[in-house]
Amino acid sequence: MTPNPASEDRLVENFLRHLRLERRLSPRTLEAYRRDLEDIRAWLQEQQRDWLDLTQAEVRAWTALRHRQGLSGRSLQRRLAALRAFYAYLKREGHIRRNPAVGVRAPKLRRKLPSTLDVDQMKQLLELSGDHPLDIRDQAMMELLYSSGLRLAELVSADLTDLDLSDAMIEVTGKGRKTRRLPVGRKAREALQNWLRIRPSLARNDEQALFVSQRGQRLSPRSVQSRLAKRAREQGSPRHVHPHLLRHSFASHMLESSGDLRAVQELLGHADISTTQIYTHLDFQHLAQVYDQAHPRAHKKKSS
Repeated sequence: MTPNPASEDRLVENFLRHLRLERRLSPRTLEAYRRDLEDIRAWLQEQQRDWLDLTQAEVRAWTALRHRQGLSGRSLQRRLAALRAFYAYLKREGHIRRNPAVGVRAPKLRRKLPSTLDVDQMKQLLELSGDHPLDIRDQAMMELLYSSGLRLAELVSADLTDLDLSDAMIEVTGKGRKTRRLPVGRKAREALQNWLRIRPSLARNDEQALFVSQRGQRLSPRSVQSRLAKRAREQGSPRHVHPHLLRHSFASHMLESSGDLRAVQELLGHADISTTQIYTHLDFQHLAQVYDQAHPRAHKKKSS
């Protein structure tokens, strides 16, 4: 049976309308779904197949073909996720009985270990000088990022009312609009107290943001990134420093000291513990380096 392009396109459009109206996905996400499905649709047309006849074996064949053509494992994972969601919708609407994309996996990704600073490097980075209001603000931001392992978005969205220095806690809103309360360490509390004393000299009267710009408005993510990079250069850091580097360092140092993976997961706000487990690999890598340097039978022979 020859596929009917108009009918095939209508299935995709109905699915995208479902995502927009019922799941309220953003236009950007909808466009990503459309692109991913169009790629698979082009392959179907080459095979003279249609959406409703696709089998699991054919989904595997398409996945293998795209992988051989150089599509990354991450891109394949995304496209398979779009395909699974599309067929789940078709099944719900009664068009098919089985979802052919279920059970098909993309090639495993090589997970890149996050970069971190060691404790001494972090100490040097946080030894800022200067008594200008922006210097004091930057000190408080950096201490808080490292003290509580905040994401950049969590830092810039924090309001004055989210911070409770008397209880040494801050409440942040993370991914999925989930909130969590985090402890604030001594050094960060001291830096925040210094900042709160001079914050009124910068902030507008009606501004609720914890951190504000020189114009008195909520600080933007790009401004935080720029200030951290600038501070790192001033401190003589040999590498690019960004907010997530402080979060990675926080996680690595906490796990190295405590070994409590579940606690670190809660502090970071990870929904899945497998996301946190990457820091165990990082910690093992560090231990392996220490072993290679310290164990008398692990040393490489010096060339005579």
